[in-house]
Amino acid sequence: MNESHHNSSQLDTLRAYEARIEALESKLESVEGNLQHGPAGQRDWKDWSERYGLLLAWGFLILILGAARPEQMFAWNSYATMFGSNAMIVALTLALLIPLTTGDYDLSVASVMGLSSMVIAVLNVKLGWSIGAAIVAALIVGGLVGAINSLFVLYFGIHSLIVTLGTGYFVNGIILWVSNSNTIAGISMGLVKAVILTRFLGIPIGFYYALILAFIVWYIFQHTSLGRRLLFVGRGREVARLSGVNVNRMRSGAMISAGVIAAFAGVLYTGMRGAADPSSALAFLLPAFAAAFLGSTAIYPGRFNAPGAFVAVFFLSTGIMGLNFLGVDSFVQNLFYGGGLVVAVSISQLIRGRRPMD
Repeated sequence: MNESHHNSSQLDTLRAYEARIEALESKLESVEGNLQHGPAGQRDWKDWSERYGLLLAWGFLILILGAARPEQMFAWNSYATMFGSNAMIVALTLALLIPLTTGDYDLSVASVMGLSSMVIAVLNVKLGWSIGAAIVAALIVGGLVGAINSLFVLYFGIHSLIVTLGTGYFVNGIILWVSNSNTIAGISMGLVKAVILTRFLGIPIGFYYALILAFIVWYIFQHTSLGRRLLFVGRGREVARLSGVNVNRMRSGAMISAGVIAAFAGVLYTGMRGAADPSSALAFLLPAFAAAFLGSTAIYPGRFNAPGAFVAVFFLSTGIMGLNFLGVDSFVQNLFYGGGLVVAVSISQLIRGRRPMD
């Protein structure tokens, strides 16, 4: 009888907690809505343009580049290849989104992606593990790196930028050590087939893995109490703490999740190339950050969100693809991604009303 009463009391407490979270979310949305000025029609148009402006810009970019290279820019095969080859960037960007939502930065995700790829290669090629077991081990390693990041950030109180920058370099050292600074080829064809060789509608199946992952992240943030708590932590840690949210648990979980998802990006990267090399993964950190911030200006403007990031990855990739078709020098890619990141952060700040990101 007492146990039943105790369980009922715990259930009531949990329901009251969730109701309080929902009430705070509604209040925040009401405040944000009141900050908008102008007639209702003007607000609707502004809201629509902010939500879907990136999609329109993507279409406009395709038309502009297509005018110069119509036979390539208007060919479905070009986009099918682009969608498949950028699946790991989508996963890497989604890995960034979760700690960014809670107000933390993870500069180690690209290194974790490279480590995951190398773990798979060493275990599968050198030690003869099955590809399934090697993938599971890589995901565990990614989660372990995220846990180490959270330990130093939360227990020692060090800023996440410093911790993850150091962790990233440390992980790079491990990659060079275990690989002897050499590329390891000969990954199981089962993984290659499961990522790049199998196609649906002409698009490598790896794209659909990234699409499913984006849907899962979107659903968690938009339709679960966990997602609401993560958003509260990012908007105001002290307010969230006073409202009963376990802030440290949310931040720790976000960093561990980022490690696991970054490791999954490494799985896609390995399957796409059929090999693992010790240095190429680092080149994807800037594109992932650019896509994460550019995505925060679309679909759900003012917050990091999966659909916006998904669109942003392929908007940027379309630009790079078009520049390649035009025959521009490779250094222009760095200019494009670097400039895109600065512009994306600037627009994101304007949408947030120039509030500090922290």
